[in-house]
Amino acid sequence: MLTVLAFIFTLGLLVTVHEFGHFQVAKWCGVKVLQFSIGFGKPLLRKKFGPDQTEFIIAAIPLGGFVKMLDEREFEPDASSTQYSEADLVRAFNRQSVAKRIAIVLAGPAANLLLAIVLYWWLFMTGVAGMKPIVGKVVEHSPAAIASITNGEMIQKINGKDVATWQDARWVLLNESLKSKSVEIQAINSRQEIHVHQLNTTKLNLDNASADILHTLGLTIFQPDIPARIGAILENSPAALAGLVSNDLVVMINHKSVRNWDDFVREVRLNPNIPLELTVKRNNQEIALVVRPESVIENAKSIGRIGASFKIEQSELNQLFVTTHYSATAALVKAVEKTWETSVFSIKMLGNMIAGQLSWKGMSGPVTIASYAGQSASIGIKAFIGFLALISISIGVLNLLPIPVLDGGHFMYYVIEIFTGKPVSEEAMIIGQKIGFALLGSLMILALYNDINRLITG
Repeated sequence: MLTVLAFIFTLGLLVTVHEFGHFQVAKWCGVKVLQFSIGFGKPLLRKKFGPDQTEFIIAAIPLGGFVKMLDEREFEPDASSTQYSEADLVRAFNRQSVAKRIAIVLAGPAANLLLAIVLYWWLFMTGVAGMKPIVGKVVEHSPAAIASITNGEMIQKINGKDVATWQDARWVLLNESLKSKSVEIQAINSRQEIHVHQLNTTKLNLDNASADILHTLGLTIFQPDIPARIGAILENSPAALAGLVSNDLVVMINHKSVRNWDDFVREVRLNPNIPLELTVKRNNQEIALVVRPESVIENAKSIGRIGASFKIEQSELNQLFVTTHYSATAALVKAVEKTWETSVFSIKMLGNMIAGQLSWKGMSGPVTIASYAGQSASIGIKAFIGFLALISISIGVLNLLPIPVLDGGHFMYYVIEIFTGKPVSEEAMIIGQKIGFALLGSLMILALYNDINRLITG
């Protein structure tokens, strides 16, 4: 249900913003707007508002929308003289200057990009949290190992760009890999010594959308030893029945020393329905307890579970996580940069697909968007806001492509009109529409195929 609601909200918001861009700029240019529709197909709600009695519609299929403006090219023969006055016809879209028509068709994509800037602006002002880019175990013979990157180093810059979190590092590595096959990484170790490494990125396979960029390069995220300290305990669970309480520190299990939480979990999982002798520290005193893990099925295998989570101190969290805040001005600048970089990256990726340098497997459709909408919404509001910004950029960039029936296609017609001094012929536009619908239909089929293939293969 969360996935469905998040998907509907995402599409509804982004389509509304896009169409409102067209609508508002059309009004500013004096064009008479007849209809404003969110969705396609059978109207569910419809109401007329404003001096022009524009009809606002919410339709059944929420996969798009449209703004219908007064346009004499859509009239039946001699219909203009019976339906509209000369004052109305002066406000027809087709009678506007090329500059106004260009402004109207570009307003939709511009609104989506502006929305992304606003969303990123809010995120950067309220604080962006993430794991510090501290390197864990480096995979042997990997590009990271060859570049002499070592365990415990914290990445500061990639090709001169500041990196605050692993999320930043992933993005910059991906973006910079399209520019060159080697990136410069500045990192600092525990002794506060700064090292510069040259990391070869030729192993990155952008065709594999599910591949972890960091793992491909031989980088892993630093994972410190978390003490086997008990946190929350489920009621009537084996842990509660054994007498474990929050803040107990498990130091021994079956007379074997426990170094960290992973050691403790490993022993519990390996011993379903088998009593385990524990030695825990509670208020600086050692206490002996016996816990019998319950048996649960995981991946068709029986494992042990006691119904307790670990507890981590705030000081330990501060060593791993960082929250970066920006002033209103700095956040706005960073939001514009982020939107621009993401837009350029999307265009580069699409260009590489067209050129045959990348597989079309990376293209996603509504099923994948719905899945990510649900996942991001379940994580929290900030993750969902970041997802909305990213999809808004994608919609804006997609609509700027020079494909007939898209906003970019209309823009292409008007540019031709500027150079030729006359509008593109109706015959040429009809042919363009057919080509445009064929291209968009093919892209949609491909995207749905990729979605279904991901569902089947996992």
